[in-house]
Amino acid sequence: MELVRDERGGVTVVRDGHPQSYVDPDDPLLLVFEYVQHLALVLESLRPDPAPLATTHVGGAGMTLARWLHRTHPGSPQIVLEPDTALTELVRRELPLPRGHRVRVRPQTGQEGVQHLRDASADVVVVDAYDDGRVPGALAGQAFARELARVLAPDGLLLVNAADLPGLRWVARLGATLRTCLPHVGQLVLREVASGKRYGNVVLVASRRPLDDVTLTRAAARAPFPTRWRPSAEVAAAERGVRPFGEVGEPSPPPPDSGPLRLR
Repeated sequence: MELVRDERGGVTVVRDGHPQSYVDPDDPLLLVFEYVQHLALVLESLRPDPAPLATTHVGGAGMTLARWLHRTHPGSPQIVLEPDTALTELVRRELPLPRGHRVRVRPQTGQEGVQHLRDASADVVVVDAYDDGRVPGALAGQAFARELARVLAPDGLLLVNAADLPGLRWVARLGATLRTCLPHVGQLVLREVASGKRYGNVVLVASRRPLDDVTLTRAAARAPFPTRWRPSAEVAAAERGVRPFGEVGEPSPPPPDSGPLRLR
């Protein structure tokens, strides 16, 4: 693993040769990666009140979103499940969290950590965990989906950063899996990824309650990159007949060789 610094003063956390996070310790509101902007867009849209949000992060890396939440929702109690202790120590040493934070990092995998959380203890759960550039199969199955649903508050939000090849077949199966526990599953996605032009990230948003499609559609239209919100009803119709993963899922497809690291 390594930290790649740039002329802007920010740092990219790289693990297994793949960029994991971009952090500017002096500006936690600066979000460079598109998918992180999408995660923040969902929370800005659906949780605009700056009151604290009890949040669990499955996957930590540079803890970009945890820093953003600390700034936008001060006092938020946050749990970060990150099994890579060497990475956590590197980030703590070189990119320390801001003063007054309530972020607690637990050296556990998502499966290990989530099963020890209390029922209905999280307002938000963010799953953003990769191993060698792929979402582990254990985080895509029905067993893990049930655990995520269990720890979510009745009106809680589940956000999953997934990635897939053109056609989004793996994402469709993941969405069908989440829908076995949380009936409303929409997608925030770059238009060029949704249209099948390239491999890319998809943020899945799942909830027990209907999602505010009007607000999310308007927010997507204002995103820095051409972005589309796909409402739950549209996604469910498109995925009719798609088979959910079993108790344990399958890892997401490997990313194509993207060459040298580039930040937009």
